[in-house]
Amino acid sequence: MTPLVLIPGMMCDARMWGGIDAALGVPVLHHLPVQAETMSAMAALFLADAPQHFALAGLSMGGILAMEILRQAPGRITRLALMDTNPRAEMAEVRSRRGPQIDRALAGDLAGVMRDEMKPNYLAPGPGKAAILDLCMDMALSLGPQVFARQSRALRDRGDQQATLAGFAGPALVLMGEQDRLCPLDRHQAMQSLMPQSRLVIIPGAGHLPPLEQPDATLRALRDWLA
Repeated sequence: MTPLVLIPGMMCDARMWGGIDAALGVPVLHHLPVQAETMSAMAALFLADAPQHFALAGLSMGGILAMEILRQAPGRITRLALMDTNPRAEMAEVRSRRGPQIDRALAGDLAGVMRDEMKPNYLAPGPGKAAILDLCMDMALSLGPQVFARQSRALRDRGDQQATLAGFAGPALVLMGEQDRLCPLDRHQAMQSLMPQSRLVIIPGAGHLPPLEQPDATLRALRDWLA
């Protein structure tokens, strides 16, 4: 059976999937992009040890890295799921914030950066929000400021991947939380239009992290994509 590789969002680890990975019914491999500081190098490191053929799903930064993996090795990816992500290069206003965030994190205030500038944009309102935000903080602090710096630089300097997506003809899922403020609807509509064979799924009651906010709906969408 073809394995599925899952790539989480920035400063997240496998816990970001909320346990739905164990319920997908396929062999699952987790990849954490922590060693390089460009998307190109991150993808090359992954591909050096990856299975010859695999399904690929990424959320947020994980989706951005998935697109670069697809660009480098299109013949190795059997199906693609892009979740709460963005196929375009970084906007200038976001780029301008990266340097100060990196400096602050490396100076010892990673927790403050996550608290003040990252976490407020992650989630839709709901009774489980506080626990999810606590998990996000724990994942980030476990990875540490050096990983934050490398991932931030990779995101800052990434290229546009719309042509990459237009060349993919395999089964594809584009999924987002309905209240995602970081990667809004127009980004996902653009990806769906570039891959007309794809299915666009919008998860009610979720923001940027549907696997944690609405795990049942996210699991159903992924199972349908894998079927």
